[in-house]
Amino acid sequence: MKKILLTSLIALPLLCQTSLAAEVEKSNDKNSEQSSEFLNFLKKGKPILNIRYLHESDNQKGIANQANANTIRTRIGYETAKLHDFSGLIEFENVKRIGAADYNDTTNNRTKYPTVADPNDVNLNRLYLQYSGMEKTEITVGRQALNLDNQRFIGSIEWRQNNQTMDAAVIKTRFFKNSEIFYAHANRVNRVFGNKSKVGTFNNDNIDLLNGSYSITPSVKITGYSYLLDIPDSATLSSATYGSKVAAKHKFNDHFEGALDFEYAYQRGYADNPEDAVFNYFVVEPSISYDKLTLKGGYNSIGGNGTSAMQFALGTNHAFSGWTDKFLTTPVNGLVESSVALEYVFKTDFNWLNGAKAVVKYYKFRAANRTQNMDYGSETNFGFEKAFKNNLTIGIQAGKYTAKSLYTDTVKIMPYLIYKL
Repeated sequence: MKKILLTSLIALPLLCQTSLAAEVEKSNDKNSEQSSEFLNFLKKGKPILNIRYLHESDNQKGIANQANANTIRTRIGYETAKLHDFSGLIEFENVKRIGAADYNDTTNNRTKYPTVADPNDVNLNRLYLQYSGMEKTEITVGRQALNLDNQRFIGSIEWRQNNQTMDAAVIKTRFFKNSEIFYAHANRVNRVFGNKSKVGTFNNDNIDLLNGSYSITPSVKITGYSYLLDIPDSATLSSATYGSKVAAKHKFNDHFEGALDFEYAYQRGYADNPEDAVFNYFVVEPSISYDKLTLKGGYNSIGGNGTSAMQFALGTNHAFSGWTDKFLTTPVNGLVESSVALEYVFKTDFNWLNGAKAVVKYYKFRAANRTQNMDYGSETNFGFEKAFKNNLTIGIQAGKYTAKSLYTDTVKIMPYLIYKL
């Protein structure tokens, strides 16, 4: 289970010694040259510092107490420069509650509050060794964050304070013209719930991720993927997913640009999953932009048969189907989502506002299983984010879910502050 991570743990410190050890018996000039190379290797590396404060309030009908979570996450580490085409990275992470524990963090037994899945935690977040000596190709071995396409199926869930990583071996190449091929094998998933949680990791996994894309023209890109998830710790999440996506865009003039994304996938039980049903996933997303203003539409259909449904076990699910997180798990009758969004990037002489991004999005939800004809309700989201030149970012996400035949009315407000080198 720990072979991939152990390889990186051993190899990363040895990396810093390799060039000198090979030259021990050579001339003083050679030793001096290698010493200089080693010092340059150390100097050209980059320190890692990322501090994020997050407040999350969650008011749900039917739960007497409102959740109010204040947490701060600190990541600190170091990324080396390249030495003989090898480089490495190590990063530690600490998540700490600030103030009262007026929320269920999934480990504190505060079940009379809504869940905010940011428990106190200290962990080795990333540790990997990378080789880039082959043309347009990188091989990375160790603990790393994996994000594929729009992160619907595979993502690192950066919204949560403790993000999701995998212990994996990855090869990524752009060797073939206009294309990119990605393959990863992972044997452990380090989940957002942290080290103290009983569900904080998926161990002894056998996960194979294959993703390939080809740009037919600069405006048209096709992607195909196969994600095989054998997760013994949660057999019902073991699945085989196969899909494809077409993304096209067209610039009409200096002001107008249009885009259209189409995606289809199907998923079935895999490995020890007792459910062998096949579920379909279908997405159409058109958009039109005028300068800094973008109007987006969306239609998503996720299959369900009344007993089980298609799931996104390793995806960044917070980014989809509303920020109140009602649909992190797909309901057994599936989900059909229709949405419309308006996004604006500010262009103004006011530096504090210039470049900021605002978004308003509205969703309507219902069951995909037509025999049930269930109206799940609707949700409205608002977001704002501004990155400053001094490495500081401020932002807020807010969502209001209005329930019908599923779940309960919910309001979430989530401001955040990020500083990073």
